[in-house]
Amino acid sequence: MRLNGEISSGGEEEEEETTTFSGQKVVVGYALTSKKKKSFLQPTFTTLARNKGIHFVAIDLNKPLPEQGPFDIILHKLSGEEWREIIEDYRQTHPEVTILDPPDAIQHLHNRQSMLENVVDLNLSDCHGKVDIPRQLIISKEEDPSSIPYEVTKTGMKLPLVAKPLVVDGSAKAHELFLAYDEFSLSELEPPLVLQEFVNHGGLLFKIYIVGETIKVVRRFSLPNISKRELSKFSGVFRFPRVSSAAASADDADLDPSIAEHPPRPLLEMLARELRHRLGLRMFNIDMIREYGTRDVFYVIDINYFPGFGKMPDYEHIFTDFLLGLVQSKCKKKPTT
Repeated sequence: MRLNGEISSGGEEEEEETTTFSGQKVVVGYALTSKKKKSFLQPTFTTLARNKGIHFVAIDLNKPLPEQGPFDIILHKLSGEEWREIIEDYRQTHPEVTILDPPDAIQHLHNRQSMLENVVDLNLSDCHGKVDIPRQLIISKEEDPSSIPYEVTKTGMKLPLVAKPLVVDGSAKAHELFLAYDEFSLSELEPPLVLQEFVNHGGLLFKIYIVGETIKVVRRFSLPNISKRELSKFSGVFRFPRVSSAAASADDADLDPSIAEHPPRPLLEMLARELRHRLGLRMFNIDMIREYGTRDVFYVIDINYFPGFGKMPDYEHIFTDFLLGLVQSKCKKKPTT
Protein backbone atom coordinates (compact mmCIF):
# COMPACT_ATOMS: atom_id res chain seq x y z
CA MET A 1 0.00 0.00 0.00
CA ARG A 2 1.38 3.39 -0.93
CA LEU A 3 -0.49 6.65 -0.40
CA ASN A 4 -0.05 9.68 -2.59
CA GLY A 5 1.68 12.74 -1.21
CA GLU A 6 4.93 13.49 0.55
CA ILE A 7 5.09 11.59 3.82
CA SER A 8 7.54 10.80 6.56
CA SER A 9 9.38 7.58 5.84
CA GLY A 10 8.30 4.44 7.66
CA GLY A 11 10.33 2.79 10.36
CA GLU A 12 11.70 6.03 11.83
CA GLU A 13 11.57 6.35 15.56
CA GLU A 14 13.12 8.30 18.39
CA GLU A 15 15.45 6.65 20.90
CA GLU A 16 13.73 4.61 23.56
CA GLU A 17 14.27 6.20 26.96
CA THR A 18 12.54 6.57 30.29
CA THR A 19 9.03 5.43 31.13
CA THR A 20 6.18 7.53 32.43
CA PHE A 21 3.53 7.06 35.11
CA SER A 22 3.23 3.54 36.56
CA GLY A 23 6.33 2.55 34.61
CA GLN A 24 4.37 2.65 31.34
CA LYS A 25 5.78 3.83 28.03
CA VAL A 26 3.43 5.87 25.83
CA VAL A 27 3.75 4.99 22.13
CA VAL A 28 2.58 7.65 19.68
CA GLY A 29 2.37 6.54 16.06
CA TYR A 30 2.46 9.42 13.59
CA ALA A 31 1.54 9.80 9.94
CA LEU A 32 2.57 13.29 8.86
CA THR A 33 3.87 15.00 5.76
CA SER A 34 7.60 15.69 5.82
CA LYS A 35 6.88 19.40 6.24
CA LYS A 36 4.54 18.83 9.21
CA LYS A 37 6.95 16.38 10.80
CA LYS A 38 9.79 18.91 10.61
CA SER A 39 7.74 21.77 12.09
CA PHE A 40 6.02 19.73 14.81
CA LEU A 41 8.48 17.03 15.92
CA GLN A 42 11.24 19.47 16.76
CA PRO A 43 14.19 18.16 18.83
CA THR A 44 13.21 20.25 21.86
CA PHE A 45 9.77 18.61 21.84
CA THR A 46 10.81 15.02 21.18
CA THR A 47 13.55 15.21 23.82
CA LEU A 48 11.19 16.53 26.48
CA ALA A 49 8.56 13.96 25.52
CA ARG A 50 11.09 11.11 25.56
CA ASN A 51 12.24 12.09 29.04
CA LYS A 52 8.64 11.73 30.18
CA GLY A 53 8.22 8.35 28.52
CA ILE A 54 6.56 9.37 25.23
CA HIS A 55 7.94 7.34 22.33
CA PHE A 56 7.26 8.60 18.76
CA VAL A 57 7.13 5.99 15.99
CA ALA A 58 6.59 6.76 12.29
CA ILE A 59 3.77 4.77 10.70
CA ASP A 60 4.95 2.91 7.61
CA LEU A 61 2.37 3.57 4.89
CA ASN A 62 3.71 0.65 2.86
CA LYS A 63 2.45 -1.79 5.49
CA PRO A 64 -1.07 -2.48 6.80
CA LEU A 65 -1.73 -0.29 9.81
CA PRO A 66 -3.12 -3.14 12.01
CA GLU A 67 0.20 -4.95 11.67
CA GLN A 68 2.07 -2.04 13.28
CA GLY A 69 2.24 -0.84 16.86
CA PRO A 70 0.85 -1.41 19.36
CA PHE A 71 0.05 2.28 19.74
CA ASP A 72 -1.49 4.26 22.57
CA ILE A 73 -2.13 7.30 20.36
CA ILE A 74 -2.11 7.92 16.62
CA LEU A 75 -1.30 11.43 15.46
CA HIS A 76 -2.07 12.07 11.80
CA LYS A 77 -2.46 14.72 9.16
CA LEU A 78 -2.53 13.23 5.68
CA SER A 79 -4.96 14.03 2.90
CA GLY A 80 -6.80 11.68 0.58
CA GLU A 81 -9.78 9.38 0.70
CA GLU A 82 -7.63 6.26 0.97
CA TRP A 83 -5.99 7.41 4.20
CA ARG A 84 -9.35 8.46 5.63
CA GLU A 85 -10.70 4.96 5.08
CA ILE A 86 -7.60 3.34 6.59
CA ILE A 87 -7.64 5.41 9.77
CA GLU A 88 -11.42 5.17 10.16
CA ASP A 89 -11.32 1.37 9.85
CA TYR A 90 -8.51 1.25 12.39
CA ARG A 91 -10.44 3.52 14.75
CA GLN A 92 -13.44 1.20 14.63
CA THR A 93 -11.43 -1.97 15.22
CA HIS A 94 -9.00 -0.53 17.81
CA PRO A 95 -11.12 1.47 20.28
CA GLU A 96 -8.32 1.21 22.85
CA VAL A 97 -6.17 3.55 20.70
CA THR A 98 -6.74 7.32 20.86
CA ILE A 99 -6.94 8.78 17.34
CA LEU A 100 -6.07 12.45 16.98
CA ASP A 101 -8.53 13.14 15.53
CA PRO A 102 -11.47 11.29 13.84
CA PRO A 103 -11.09 11.71 10.05
CA ASP A 104 -14.75 12.64 9.49
CA ALA A 105 -14.47 15.43 12.05
CA ILE A 106 -11.30 16.73 10.41
CA GLN A 107 -13.00 16.65 7.01
CA HIS A 108 -15.57 19.12 8.36
CA LEU A 109 -12.84 21.78 8.38
CA HIS A 110 -11.83 21.12 4.78
CA ASN A 111 -14.73 23.22 3.54
CA ARG A 112 -14.96 26.88 4.50
CA GLN A 113 -18.75 26.76 4.45
CA SER A 114 -19.12 23.87 6.91
CA MET A 115 -16.09 25.13 8.87
CA LEU A 116 -17.88 28.17 10.25
CA GLU A 117 -21.41 26.78 10.52
CA ASN A 118 -20.78 25.84 14.15
CA VAL A 119 -19.98 29.43 15.06
CA VAL A 120 -23.11 31.03 13.60
CA ASP A 121 -25.62 29.90 16.23
CA LEU A 122 -23.37 30.14 19.30
CA ASN A 123 -24.88 32.15 22.12
CA LEU A 124 -21.99 33.58 24.10
CA SER A 125 -23.70 36.80 25.16
CA ASP A 126 -23.09 36.08 28.85
CA CYS A 127 -19.36 35.71 28.34
CA HIS A 128 -18.20 39.32 28.06
CA GLY A 129 -18.44 39.54 24.29
CA LYS A 130 -20.14 38.61 21.05
CA VAL A 131 -18.71 36.14 18.53
CA ASP A 132 -19.95 35.87 14.95
CA ILE A 133 -18.61 35.26 11.44
CA PRO A 134 -18.34 37.89 8.69
CA ARG A 135 -21.24 38.01 6.27
CA GLN A 136 -20.35 35.64 3.47
CA LEU A 137 -21.46 34.21 0.14
CA ILE A 138 -20.61 30.77 -1.25
CA ILE A 139 -19.83 30.58 -4.98
CA SER A 140 -20.10 26.98 -6.18
CA LYS A 141 -17.89 25.30 -8.75
CA GLU A 142 -20.76 25.23 -11.24
CA GLU A 143 -21.30 28.99 -10.97
CA ASP A 144 -20.43 31.09 -14.00
CA PRO A 145 -17.77 33.60 -12.84
CA SER A 146 -19.47 36.33 -14.82
CA SER A 147 -22.53 36.00 -12.56
CA ILE A 148 -20.59 36.68 -9.35
CA PRO A 149 -21.05 40.50 -9.48
CA TYR A 150 -24.81 39.99 -9.79
CA GLU A 151 -24.88 37.57 -6.84
CA VAL A 152 -22.92 40.03 -4.68
CA THR A 153 -25.21 42.92 -5.58
CA LYS A 154 -28.29 40.79 -4.88
CA THR A 155 -27.11 39.94 -1.36
CA GLY A 156 -26.25 43.55 -0.55
CA MET A 157 -22.77 42.66 0.70
CA LYS A 158 -20.51 45.63 1.33
CA LEU A 159 -17.13 46.15 -0.29
CA PRO A 160 -14.30 45.36 0.04
CA LEU A 161 -14.65 41.58 -0.03
CA VAL A 162 -12.16 38.89 0.90
CA ALA A 163 -12.15 35.94 -1.52
CA LYS A 164 -10.92 32.52 -0.36
CA PRO A 165 -10.98 29.07 -1.99
CA LEU A 166 -13.93 27.03 -0.70
CA VAL A 167 -11.93 23.82 -0.28
CA VAL A 168 -9.09 23.60 2.25
CA ASP A 169 -7.01 20.65 1.08
CA GLY A 170 -3.58 21.50 2.45
CA SER A 171 -2.28 22.84 -0.87
CA ALA A 172 -0.74 26.28 -1.29
CA LYS A 173 -3.65 27.27 -3.54
CA ALA A 174 -6.13 26.57 -0.74
CA HIS A 175 -4.62 29.48 1.19
CA GLU A 176 -4.61 32.02 -1.63
CA LEU A 177 -6.49 35.10 -0.44
CA PHE A 178 -7.73 38.03 -2.50
CA LEU A 179 -9.14 41.43 -1.63
CA ALA A 180 -11.74 42.81 -4.03
CA TYR A 181 -12.39 46.55 -4.16
CA ASP A 182 -15.20 46.24 -6.69
CA GLU A 183 -17.62 43.39 -7.36
CA PHE A 184 -17.10 43.32 -11.13
CA SER A 185 -13.47 42.26 -10.77
CA LEU A 186 -14.63 39.17 -8.89
CA SER A 187 -15.43 37.56 -12.24
CA GLU A 188 -11.65 37.15 -12.66
CA LEU A 189 -11.58 34.59 -9.83
CA GLU A 190 -12.07 30.87 -10.20
CA PRO A 191 -14.91 29.18 -8.26
CA PRO A 192 -15.52 27.42 -5.94
CA LEU A 193 -14.83 30.15 -3.44
CA VAL A 194 -16.11 32.01 -0.39
CA LEU A 195 -16.63 35.76 -0.34
CA GLN A 196 -16.51 37.45 3.07
CA GLU A 197 -17.13 41.07 3.95
CA PHE A 198 -13.91 42.66 5.10
CA VAL A 199 -14.15 43.79 8.72
CA ASN A 200 -11.81 46.57 9.84
CA HIS A 201 -9.85 45.14 12.76
CA GLY A 202 -6.93 47.46 13.36
CA GLY A 203 -4.44 45.31 11.48
CA LEU A 204 -4.35 42.67 14.20
CA LEU A 205 -5.44 39.03 14.25
CA PHE A 206 -5.69 36.65 17.22
CA LYS A 207 -4.61 33.07 16.66
CA ILE A 208 -6.28 31.00 19.37
CA TYR A 209 -4.67 27.58 19.74
CA ILE A 210 -6.75 24.81 21.30
CA VAL A 211 -4.92 21.72 22.61
CA GLY A 212 -7.33 19.69 24.71
CA GLU A 213 -8.33 21.96 27.60
CA THR A 214 -5.44 24.38 26.99
CA ILE A 215 -6.00 27.72 25.25
CA LYS A 216 -3.09 29.81 24.01
CA VAL A 217 -3.51 33.20 22.28
CA VAL A 218 -0.93 34.67 19.90
CA ARG A 219 -1.28 38.04 18.18
CA ARG A 220 -0.33 38.40 14.52
CA PHE A 221 -0.17 41.43 12.25
CA SER A 222 -2.94 41.51 9.66
CA LEU A 223 -4.35 43.79 6.96
CA PRO A 224 -4.78 47.46 7.94
CA ASN A 225 -8.13 49.19 8.11
CA ILE A 226 -9.67 50.32 4.82
CA SER A 227 -11.50 53.65 4.78
CA LYS A 228 -14.31 54.66 2.45
CA ARG A 229 -11.93 57.18 0.90
CA GLU A 230 -9.38 54.45 0.12
CA LEU A 231 -12.14 52.24 -1.22
CA SER A 232 -13.16 54.92 -3.72
CA LYS A 233 -9.58 55.26 -4.96
CA PHE A 234 -8.97 51.59 -5.86
CA SER A 235 -10.56 48.97 -8.06
CA GLY A 236 -9.72 45.39 -8.99
CA VAL A 237 -8.80 42.25 -7.09
CA PHE A 238 -5.49 42.04 -5.25
CA ARG A 239 -3.79 38.91 -3.99
CA PHE A 240 -2.22 39.06 -0.56
CA PRO A 241 -0.15 36.55 1.41
CA ARG A 242 -1.64 34.18 3.97
CA VAL A 243 -1.69 36.62 6.86
CA SER A 244 -2.47 34.17 9.67
CA SER A 245 0.62 32.02 9.06
CA ALA A 246 3.10 34.88 9.05
CA ALA A 247 6.06 34.19 11.28
CA ALA A 248 6.16 37.73 12.68
CA SER A 249 4.36 37.91 16.00
CA ALA A 250 2.73 41.10 17.21
CA ASP A 251 3.01 40.11 20.87
CA ASP A 252 6.08 42.25 21.52
CA ALA A 253 5.01 45.23 19.41
CA ASP A 254 4.01 48.58 20.89
CA LEU A 255 0.31 48.49 20.01
CA ASP A 256 -2.76 50.51 20.92
CA PRO A 257 -4.21 48.70 23.98
CA SER A 258 -7.74 49.05 22.61
CA ILE A 259 -6.67 46.92 19.63
CA ALA A 260 -4.14 44.60 21.26
CA GLU A 261 -6.10 43.53 24.34
CA HIS A 262 -6.77 39.79 24.24
CA PRO A 263 -10.37 38.60 23.95
CA PRO A 264 -11.86 38.01 27.43
CA ARG A 265 -10.79 34.70 28.93
CA PRO A 266 -14.34 33.57 29.82
CA LEU A 267 -15.35 34.17 26.21
CA LEU A 268 -12.45 32.08 24.88
CA GLU A 269 -13.11 29.26 27.33
CA MET A 270 -16.77 29.03 26.35
CA LEU A 271 -15.93 29.27 22.63
CA ALA A 272 -13.26 26.57 22.89
CA ARG A 273 -15.51 24.26 24.90
CA GLU A 274 -18.42 24.65 22.48
CA LEU A 275 -16.28 24.12 19.38
CA ARG A 276 -14.49 21.10 20.84
CA HIS A 277 -17.91 19.55 21.41
CA ARG A 278 -19.49 20.58 18.10
CA LEU A 279 -16.48 19.80 15.92
CA GLY A 280 -15.45 16.64 17.77
CA LEU A 281 -11.81 17.80 17.64
CA ARG A 282 -9.17 18.26 20.32
CA MET A 283 -6.42 20.19 18.55
CA PHE A 284 -7.13 23.11 16.24
CA ASN A 285 -6.83 26.86 16.07
CA ILE A 286 -9.26 29.72 15.55
CA ASP A 287 -8.38 32.88 13.60
CA MET A 288 -10.31 35.71 15.26
CA ILE A 289 -10.47 39.48 14.80
CA ARG A 290 -11.97 42.27 16.91
CA GLU A 291 -14.15 44.74 15.03
CA TYR A 292 -12.31 48.06 15.04
CA GLY A 293 -13.79 50.62 17.42
CA THR A 294 -15.36 47.98 19.68
CA ARG A 295 -14.08 46.11 22.68
CA ASP A 296 -16.28 43.03 22.68
CA VAL A 297 -17.37 42.28 19.09
CA PHE A 298 -15.34 39.47 17.53
CA TYR A 299 -15.43 37.56 14.25
CA VAL A 300 -14.10 34.08 13.56
CA ILE A 301 -12.69 34.06 10.03
CA ASP A 302 -11.05 30.61 9.87
CA ILE A 303 -10.67 27.37 11.82
CA ASN A 304 -7.69 25.12 11.08
CA TYR A 305 -7.03 21.55 12.15
CA PHE A 306 -3.53 20.66 13.45
CA PRO A 307 -2.05 24.06 12.50
CA GLY A 308 1.57 25.13 12.95
CA PHE A 309 1.73 24.35 16.67
CA GLY A 310 5.52 24.64 16.51
CA LYS A 311 5.03 28.44 16.45
CA MET A 312 2.92 28.36 19.62
CA PRO A 313 4.87 29.50 22.71
CA ASP A 314 5.71 26.64 25.09
CA TYR A 315 4.12 24.11 22.74
CA GLU A 316 6.56 21.39 23.85
CA HIS A 317 5.27 21.35 27.44
CA ILE A 318 1.64 21.86 26.40
CA PHE A 319 1.68 18.87 24.04
CA THR A 320 3.66 16.63 26.35
CA ASP A 321 1.11 17.19 29.12
CA PHE A 322 -1.74 16.77 26.63
CA LEU A 323 -0.52 13.40 25.36
CA LEU A 324 0.14 12.08 28.85
CA GLY A 325 -3.29 13.26 29.94
CA LEU A 326 -4.97 11.36 27.10
CA VAL A 327 -3.38 8.08 28.16
CA GLN A 328 -4.05 8.66 31.85
CA SER A 329 -7.69 9.41 31.07
CA LYS A 330 -7.95 6.21 29.02
CA CYS A 331 -6.43 4.17 31.85
CA LYS A 332 -8.95 5.52 34.35
CA LYS A 333 -11.81 4.41 32.10
CA LYS A 334 -10.55 0.81 31.82
CA PRO A 335 -12.62 -1.65 33.87
CA THR A 336 -10.78 -3.24 36.78
CA THR A 337 -10.35 -6.98 36.80
